[in-house]
Amino acid sequence: MKRLFDILASGLGLLCLSPLFAILAIWIKADSRGPVFYRQVRVGRGNRDFRIFKFRSMRPDSDKGRLITVGGHDPRVTRSGYYIRKYKLDELPQLINVFIGDMSLVGPRPEVRRYVDMYSPEQMRVLDVRPGITSLASIRYRNENEILAASDDPDRTYIEKVMPDKLAIDLEYVADASLINDIRLIFSTFREIITK
Repeated sequence: MKRLFDILASGLGLLCLSPLFAILAIWIKADSRGPVFYRQVRVGRGNRDFRIFKFRSMRPDSDKGRLITVGGHDPRVTRSGYYIRKYKLDELPQLINVFIGDMSLVGPRPEVRRYVDMYSPEQMRVLDVRPGITSLASIRYRNENEILAASDDPDRTYIEKVMPDKLAIDLEYVADASLINDIRLIFSTFREIITK
């Protein structure tokens, strides 16, 4: 039932949002050189790698150094990227990942392999389900960039504080996953974006 909901909702979303996708694509290309989409390898269900779709919000090759971004004033973020990230528009192309089965609308956010390799056996249970575009951890950590921007060592803060806490929240979701809870989280996500 969850997979059917994901296919129908993501397909409808892609259809309805296609004009917005076109506008954002033109804006991104006009603002800086590089592709419209950013494709990064993330870890999905069953500990398998896949390539995530995002609208590019940073300058090309920005991920050659550190992986963590530290707020809207990160110098690697483009002018268009600042607004695209602020309103979470960079996440919309992940509807493609949902439609083809790499992801779900709701589930633990997919991480890069470097961080997954640090998971404990208990934390690895978040990979029992498809990763999602949104999650309870994402909502609770909506100010994650600000937390990291205030740190002298953002990477260490993420590894030692943010990541373990988010994984604990994600494990709660995995233990109590249901379509009803997913729909509630989708509406909560919309409310957070609109409020922001």
